[in-house]
Amino acid sequence: MEQYKQEFIEFMVDSDVLKFGDFTLKSGRKSPFFMNAGAYVTGTQLRKLGEYYAKAIHDNYGLDFDVLFGPAYKGIPLTVATTMAISELYGKDIRYCSNRKEVKDHGDTGILLGCKLRDGDRVVIIEDVTTSGKSIEETFPILKAQADVEIVGLMVSLNRMERGLSTQKSALEEIKEKYGFEANAIVSMAEVTEYLYKKPYHGKVYIDDTLKAAIDSYYEQYGAK
Repeated sequence: MEQYKQEFIEFMVDSDVLKFGDFTLKSGRKSPFFMNAGAYVTGTQLRKLGEYYAKAIHDNYGLDFDVLFGPAYKGIPLTVATTMAISELYGKDIRYCSNRKEVKDHGDTGILLGCKLRDGDRVVIIEDVTTSGKSIEETFPILKAQADVEIVGLMVSLNRMERGLSTQKSALEEIKEKYGFEANAIVSMAEVTEYLYKKPYHGKVYIDDTLKAAIDSYYEQYGAK
């Protein structure tokens, strides 16, 4: 596993973003783990988060793209932090763009924040996590309505590796099949489990045998095929 992935797993734990216990998800599923990207709240956390996204995007898609697009609202700080990190780490200026929930009809009009999209732009979409793929259903037509852009791929922070609500495939696999572009994550839940299982971190074992059994049971029931 790449060094930045190991560091990112520790970063999620340190930031209280990745939690273990008993959680009820929006889907109604009972999950032994939960991720809340809204817990990234400080400048230091956002700077580091942008760096992890930048490295993952570089590894999966290279830097041959023009725009980083983050769906409102959580995607807005993600795009800003990551475009800054790409500039600092790789010396490449990528434009950032996000959508508004409501169209603005005065001043800086339209549905977009940041740059305007142009025909031929190559776009990478960035999100926190995708469980069902519903956000892409909303994002894709917004992008295509603004200009004739090419979607290079989607990057999320964690691949939960569970099946969607309508098929046996994961949300990331469904997105690839439906829209024709790649969908990747900084880390997968399998990598998180492998890295933290029986490994003391700051004097605490986050995934012991009991939690590992709960995670395995969850994937037996809800894991993507």
